[in-house]
Amino acid sequence: MPSVVVISNPSEVGAGTRGSSTGFHALRVAGWKMGDDLLYRYPIRHVSDQNDALYAPDVNPYAHRIASIRRVYEATASVIESVHRSGAFPVCIGGDHSVAAGTISALRKCFPEIRLGVVWIDAHADLHTPYTTPSGNFHGMPLAIALGLDNLSRKKNTPVPNTVKEWDEVKNLWDIVPKVRPEDVVFFGVRDTEQEEDGLMNDFNMPNYTVDAIREDGMANCISDAVARLANCDLVYVSFDVDSMDPTHSSHGTGTPVPGGFTPEEAKEIIAELFRNLPVCCFEMVEINPTLDEKGNAMAEVAHAVLSDAIALAERYGEVSKP
Repeated sequence: MPSVVVISNPSEVGAGTRGSSTGFHALRVAGWKMGDDLLYRYPIRHVSDQNDALYAPDVNPYAHRIASIRRVYEATASVIESVHRSGAFPVCIGGDHSVAAGTISALRKCFPEIRLGVVWIDAHADLHTPYTTPSGNFHGMPLAIALGLDNLSRKKNTPVPNTVKEWDEVKNLWDIVPKVRPEDVVFFGVRDTEQEEDGLMNDFNMPNYTVDAIREDGMANCISDAVARLANCDLVYVSFDVDSMDPTHSSHGTGTPVPGGFTPEEAKEIIAELFRNLPVCCFEMVEINPTLDEKGNAMAEVAHAVLSDAIALAERYGEVSKP
């Protein structure tokens, strides 16, 4: 049974709204309120953030603060590599969803020879690039980074040469491109995309198990299909954005809430089935933002229950390998 190390990665330089850097602390407050010592029982490691960059002028309108994003990814790799070398299972807590590309990059740095699968549980596909982004925010780009994609056939922006150079460097970290193959990515709950992202999902036949599909086709059928698609992967990373849940069942305490999401119980069941059926090597939770929470700290309280289940599953089923 693997030990678990919790990694706090409070970067919010990839988001368009402020506050996701406080997600880890919001979870701790939720635990204190409930009398639950979840985030006291496990070793905690901290990734150094670059959030001071939010005070500096931004010179990359189609890739905001990209130099700071790269430094976050390098710091993430250092922490995750040390956790894996210790033989522990990393449970990561963001921060905004841009940190996920750093986590994926770190996993591939640890295990350069393996085939890594990705399960993306989110309201958004996060497949934009500097060439297609409507906002320039990196929390809409982590999967495109991991996949090494530019999506030039759907280009609508013209980034300056320095942005292109830094974007290529971020994609090429550790000289592994792509970090993940498109056929090794599956989505759960995506329901708010732009046509440029839809195009990539269609190009590569990346499946999206929507809320309606889960409820109409059945959880077991959707999980079975996802497991079959990832059958050739050696290890699997699970990324859970709290906006995958319907805000009426939690709150609007996240950067980009979208109606029509999963219930917390559905989210927990999906995560449980993934751990039971796939070689999950890392679980990440992102985008808790108590500064946007109209119900106090309700999102963190709901997410705390999801996290508690995920950690228990990691202890029982988590796949741990040393680099």
